[in-house]
Amino acid sequence: MARILILEDDTTFAQLLEGFLTKNGHTITLVTHIKQSFKAIESQEFDLLLIDYRLPDGVGLDVLSHIRDLGLAIPLIIMTSFNDVRTAVKSMQMGAFDYITKPVNPDELLMVIKNSLTKKDHIATERQVIESDLIRGKSAIADRLYEHIALVAPTDMSVIIQGESGTGKEFAARTLHQESKRADKPFIAIDCGALSKDLAASELFGHVKGAFTGALNDKIGQFEAADGGTLFLDEVGNLSYEVQIKLLRALQERVIQPLGSTRQIPVNVRIITATNDDLTGSMQQGEFREDLYHRLNEFKIQLPPLRDRGSDIELFINHFVQLSNRDLSRNVKNISAEAKSLLLNYDWPGNLRELSNVIKRMVLLTPGETAQIAALPDEMTIAVQQQTSAGNPSDLKALNEQNEKTLIAETLIKVRHNKSKAAKMLNIDRKTLYAKMERYGIE
Repeated sequence: MARILILEDDTTFAQLLEGFLTKNGHTITLVTHIKQSFKAIESQEFDLLLIDYRLPDGVGLDVLSHIRDLGLAIPLIIMTSFNDVRTAVKSMQMGAFDYITKPVNPDELLMVIKNSLTKKDHIATERQVIESDLIRGKSAIADRLYEHIALVAPTDMSVIIQGESGTGKEFAARTLHQESKRADKPFIAIDCGALSKDLAASELFGHVKGAFTGALNDKIGQFEAADGGTLFLDEVGNLSYEVQIKLLRALQERVIQPLGSTRQIPVNVRIITATNDDLTGSMQQGEFREDLYHRLNEFKIQLPPLRDRGSDIELFINHFVQLSNRDLSRNVKNISAEAKSLLLNYDWPGNLRELSNVIKRMVLLTPGETAQIAALPDEMTIAVQQQTSAGNPSDLKALNEQNEKTLIAETLIKVRHNKSKAAKMLNIDRKTLYAKMERYGIE
C-alpha cells in the first residue's frame, strides 16, 4: 500500500478521493496549494503524487519541475478536465507518469495507481508498452526505420534517436544494442530529464565518499557500470552545460573521473541518445554545446509519430487489446465500428504510450466482448470533431452545427450528464436539449 499526496483545491472532491483511497489501503496526505505540496514533499516520503492540473497558485507541472529539481523519482499523476487533455499529454512528455480525466472513474483510478506503483518511472512504462515485435509494424515507414537500425546497429557509431514522446525511443535504443556486437554486455538507460543538475554528474561518472554533502559512500557511475556495453541517455538536451563538458571529455578521451577523485577510469561505452526536440535550436540559443552535438550525432534515427504510421495503428490497437485482456482478466474480442473509427481518426499526441493507456482504459470499462465508444475518453470525440471542423472551414452551417454539438457535449460532461443543469447553462429548455442531443447523436 502506498503513501499518496493529493494536491486538489476542490476540497469536497479531495475528501472523496481520500475516503476511497483510504478504504483501498493507502495512506493519504491532502493539500490544496502548490506551496503546501512543496513543503510536504520536502518533509515527508511519498510513493505517488496525485496532482490537479489547475490550482490557485499555479499548475500541476510546477510540482513536476520541483521534484525534478530535488532529484526525486516519485511517480506523478495529473488529474485534469477533458479541456486540458492536450496539456496533460504534454505533462507526460515532461515526465509525468500518467493522467486521468475528471469525473474520475474509480476502477480507472485504481488501475493507474497500480501501474504507477509497479513502474517507478515513465521510461519503465514505455519499455513495457513498446517492447514487442508487433510494435515494429508492417508499413513502409516502419520497414525504412528498421532498415536504418539494422544498418547502424553493428557499428560503434554514436546515434541520436529523435521523436515525439511516446514513440518508442528506448525500444529503438534497445534494438540497436541487441543487434550490436555489445549485445551480451550491459544496456543502461538514464532519464536525463529526471536528474537534477547536482545529481547528473554523480549519476553518470560516480563519486567518492565526501565529494559533496550527502556523499556518504563511494558510488560507481553509470558510465563505469555500462563498460563494454551501451549507455542510453534519454532527453540528453536536459543536461546542464557543466555536465555536457564532462560528457564530451568522456567521449573524446574514453576516460571518466568520479566527483571528488583524481583517479581516471578508462571506459569503453557506446552512446545512444534521445530527444523530443531538435537540438540545433538549443545550440543556437547556447544551451547545448555544438562540439558535443556533432560527437553524439554520427547517425540520426527519426522515429515517426503514431499519426503518420497508417495501417500500423490498427495493428497496435489489436496488440494492446490482447495485452490488456491478459493484464485485466477481460475478454474483449471486438471493437464497435463507431469506436474503431474514433481510434483511427484521433491524432494521438501522446503516441504509442497514449494509445496503450486509452486501450487499457477501454478494456477495463468493457465487461463484455465488444468495446463501445462510451468506453473511450470524451475528449477524443471532441478532438476529432474539432479536427473535422477545421478541415472544412468554408461550410459555415456544418461549422456552426459542429460547434453547437461540441458545446453541448462539453457542457454535459461538466455537469456529469445532469440534463437539467446542462439546459440551464446553455440557456435552453430541456425539451430543446433532448431534441439537439438526438439530432447530433449525443448519448
